Amino acid sequence: MDESPPRFDGVEAILFDLDGTLVETDNRWARLLAGKLRALRKVFPCLDVNALARRIVMAIETPSNYAISSLEHLGLGHLFLGLADRIRRSKGLATREASEPVEGSEALIQALKGRYKLAVVTTRARPEALALLGHLGLAAHFGAIITRQDVWRMKPHPEPVYKAARLLGVPPSRCLMVGDTTMDIRSARRAGAYAVGVLSGFGERKELERAGAHLILDRAAGLVEYLPR
Repeated sequence: MDESPPRFDGVEAILFDLDGTLVETDNRWARLLAGKLRALRKVFPCLDVNALARRIVMAIETPSNYAISSLEHLGLGHLFLGLADRIRRSKGLATREASEPVEGSEALIQALKGRYKLAVVTTRARPEALALLGHLGLAAHFGAIITRQDVWRMKPHPEPVYKAARLLGVPPSRCLMVGDTTMDIRSARRAGAYAVGVLSGFGERKELERAGAHLILDRAAGLVEYLPR
């Protein structure tokens, strides 16, 4: 990460991840797995089970998303109707029935609308994403909502960022992606967009820095301080 964060002059569009960025999540699966892994400390006393659990969950996340996405693209998504919500509920992720915005998210979107073109880029299915954004009263503010059903290749591939930029009519180089994981950061950087990491979700500062984040914030709401007045 650069020592002097850019002021993002020239940015015309801001893209947001959903879970851990705009919507709260508590990473329940990682905590449960860490509890199971504590037995390994008998053999490896210095083992950081929390870090290992996070890495395992993140390693599983992308393949599982691709598996579900492939079934949906093949028209077989109805076989798993409701499964995604059950999995997300067990992981502590927001569902249609229960979702809370990350502190400051609603005020941030209100402050940005009209100044920037806005989009959501998420690995959720479209019905889930629309239901969450509708519950929070934010759906109307986004000119594009890119879900796993809209692309064949998901984050960290740049395709979702490219598609959001195309739908908004903005070059990727004039887009800024905000997300809580290295997948968000790498997707943005590979597309040639600015990347801002947030610590309100799953990611940690050092890994977001290594992934190439231009800026790291506690929450997305802090972004306004780095945008041109």
